[in-house]
Amino acid sequence: MKNKINPLNRDSRRTFLMQGSVLTGGYLVQPFVGFENKSLASWTVGQVIEKFISEVPGAPFRITVDTLKSGNRDIVVSGIVTTMFATIPVIEKTIALKANFIIAHEPSYYNHLDETTWLENDEVYKYKADLLKKHNIAIWRNHDYIHRHQPDGVMTGVLSDLGWSSNFNQETGKIKLDSGIQLKALIKHLKSKLNINTLRFIGDPDQVCQDVLLMPGASGGRRQIELIGSKKPDVAICGEIQEWETAEYIRDARAKGQKISLIILGHIPSEEAGSAYMVEWINKNIPDIKATHVPAGNPFSYS
Repeated sequence: MKNKINPLNRDSRRTFLMQGSVLTGGYLVQPFVGFENKSLASWTVGQVIEKFISEVPGAPFRITVDTLKSGNRDIVVSGIVTTMFATIPVIEKTIALKANFIIAHEPSYYNHLDETTWLENDEVYKYKADLLKKHNIAIWRNHDYIHRHQPDGVMTGVLSDLGWSSNFNQETGKIKLDSGIQLKALIKHLKSKLNINTLRFIGDPDQVCQDVLLMPGASGGRRQIELIGSKKPDVAICGEIQEWETAEYIRDARAKGQKISLIILGHIPSEEAGSAYMVEWINKNIPDIKATHVPAGNPFSYS
């Protein structure tokens, strides 16, 4: 038994990474190696990576942040853990599961490009890096590829968790809730389905929402505002924002009389379902390898 404990997200951050440079780990530009009919003992980290990106249109990408953050491609995989962030507790859980390959959606070393030169003398970084080295654990970031996968693995997972898979219109990029729902009821639904204790919103709790724009992760203010302006939803649901960008746009839009609301889920709950989606993909495509989704959890407390 396998354990499973998740074209809107073309965001400014992804645009940057597709144009920018990665200084740590190099770019993931690798020739594909045959991986058909592999047994458990013959699957390496590199072969698992190649198996996934072989399904992605236009892959492998010349410039990407989806590189190995620890370990190497030749490690024989004993088990896979998927997660949003490869935190120290997630690494410890990986060790307990006797797994040695973590597929994370977001950075491991506290910056988008996973640059580590500036952290060389930092005791937190060194502890984490030494722990990974001691247990010979590989971390691969799967960010660009899972979003470019058809379908987008993150969006697919989130829509499924919310029960909105059939409501999503690929052409409009919006979710149509036919009967409509009051904003306060929508917030309750999101909190229940995505396991969120507290979220932030702007809007009238009694507003009826039908057209929903879902933007998981960190799309960036400009991208969020452009989509809100062009799609004209009743409510925009974001992962995270710069408070001086999207929130202020929504405040001004409401001040001029526009019926628009904003819900901010938090980055992790807005994309966690994409990491769980990877377990489903592994179970289907590499059933010899035990895969477990380990949620990174919310680092914040509220008072």
